[in-house]
Amino acid sequence: MTTKFAHAYAKGIECQPRKANVVASLVRDRYVADAIVILEHTPRRAARPILKAIESAKANLINNSGVSIDPKTIRIARISVTAGTRMRRYVPASRGRALPFEKIRSNIFVEVAGEEKAKKAAKEKAAEKEKK
Repeated sequence: MTTKFAHAYAKGIECQPRKANVVASLVRDRYVADAIVILEHTPRRAARPILKAIESAKANLINNSGVSIDPKTIRIARISVTAGTRMRRYVPASRGRALPFEKIRSNIFVEVAGEEKAKKAAKEKAAEKEKK
C-alpha cells in the first residue's frame, strides 16, 4: 500500500490570513472526516472556504489519483494560509479628507494524503466464490 497525495488552492478569499489561520489550525494534521465535522460547527467566517478547499482536495485525490483510495485513511498532510492580493480603499474622514486602508485577501493551500485500498488476492476471491 502506497500513500497518494493531492492538493487544492482557494485563492482570493475575503478574509484576513491572520483570522483564517486560526481556523486552519483547528483541523491541521487531522483526518478529513473529522475536519469536516469540526468546520461545519465552527462559527467563524473563514470556516466555509477552508471546508470547500478540503473537500476539493479530497475529491482531487479520489478522482484523479488513478487508483482506488480508502476514504477512511484520507488525512490533511498540509494546510497553509498566506496573504493574497490587497485592495486599496479609502474611508471618509473629517474636514474632507480620505484615509486609506487595505482589504487583505487570503490564499488557502490544502494537501491531503490517502492510502490505496488493499486489493483482494486471487485465493481470497476464489474462497469467496466457493462459499456462495
